[in-house]
Amino acid sequence: MALVYRPVVQLSGILLSLLGWVLSCLTTYLPQWKNLNLELNELEIWTMGLWQACVVQEEGGMQCKDFDSFLALPPELRISRILMFFSNGLGLLGLLFSGFGLDCLKIGERQQDHKKRLLLFGGMLFWISGITAIVPVSWVAHSTVQEFWDENIPDIVPRWDFGEALFVGWLAGFCLILGGSLLNCTICSTELHPSSVHYAVTEQQDQCQHLETETRP
Repeated sequence: MALVYRPVVQLSGILLSLLGWVLSCLTTYLPQWKNLNLELNELEIWTMGLWQACVVQEEGGMQCKDFDSFLALPPELRISRILMFFSNGLGLLGLLFSGFGLDCLKIGERQQDHKKRLLLFGGMLFWISGITAIVPVSWVAHSTVQEFWDENIPDIVPRWDFGEALFVGWLAGFCLILGGSLLNCTICSTELHPSSVHYAVTEQQDQCQHLETETRP
């Protein structure tokens, strides 16, 4: 990969990772992990997140109530809280480490090996952050599908459906993994240092002068 493309790929990777981290934080606090439509009252939509349950009314807006106890939550919501915290924390660390390893940052410019290690470590943190964001939303989606098609539940009982936060979480994990992959790809690319370029130009000029002296009568 040419030198001119490395900063572009690195900048694209860090921006994708930043977008994924923001979406991951947003997913953590959105109350729309599950949606419930009541057939008896179509003007109300119930939603459930990791922290609170809300009811959306067409005339009265949204009213939310925090969960009273962490232990009273279903297992998938308890584990999802912990995993989303890990995802947000690892994403923040990945931004810090990879930010100091970018080529466009002049700090530590002479220590390229250390900058590559920081970039590699930051990219790996983005991978782990993306995986820990995809796992909880996929787990909640899987449990929602199982409950929706459970034959033991009577048909008259309302059933939960996918909420918007699940799709935001999947997008967050994808952006984090893709951003970390772009950052790590630049580590394997060949880098041209200014000294080597100057040496190659000087050597080419010397060869041209030598050829000119030989061709003269």
